[in-house]
Amino acid sequence: MKDLSDWMETMPLVAILRGVRPEEVVAIGEALVAEGLGMIEVPLNSPRPFDSIAVLAKACGEDALVGAGTVLDPADVDRVAEAGGRLIVTPNAGEAVVKRAKALNLYAMPGFATPTEGLAMVAAGADAVKLFPAEANPPPVVKAMRAVFPPDLPVLAVGSITPEKIEGYWAAGARGFGLGGSLYKPGDDAPTVAGRVAGFRAAIEKARRVAA
Repeated sequence: MKDLSDWMETMPLVAILRGVRPEEVVAIGEALVAEGLGMIEVPLNSPRPFDSIAVLAKACGEDALVGAGTVLDPADVDRVAEAGGRLIVTPNAGEAVVKRAKALNLYAMPGFATPTEGLAMVAAGADAVKLFPAEANPPPVVKAMRAVFPPDLPVLAVGSITPEKIEGYWAAGARGFGLGGSLYKPGDDAPTVAGRVAGFRAAIEKARRVAA
């Protein structure tokens, strides 16, 4: 079974399918996996999110790291695990959610907006941290915070990320990105979503080359 670091190395992008429905999530998820994007979160404020997580996890198996976003209640971590999800993403520095995720051997990717919050999430056991909203934290802020975090801690920038923004954040020390509305909007079909991956993949490849 792949570790989170393996998923991050393959394609350090998390697809945020906010608003997706169970009837369409498998087609979209399989299309993303075919494009090399294997980390997929279904935010819990989507319609019937646990059903979507269950059918997507079953359909994709080990080809995707499926989980939930917008997880605010530790009790929901159990429901994600029961549905077959393995990734827990929060918008906030939710210590109780992180600790419950780690107790169930799930990957925890909590949100943070300050060094204090980020370091608190590291202490709680986070596998990676999600800078949110990225719009309020441009690359110079990331660079400053990166200096005080553990060097092997993956920092993902999330919030209005487009291919054009990736190189700047990568140079500042971000090593992954969450893609929301720039990748998927409710009502988008699988070919439409899959067609947007190439631009992000090219941006990641360029950022890696420049940083090498």
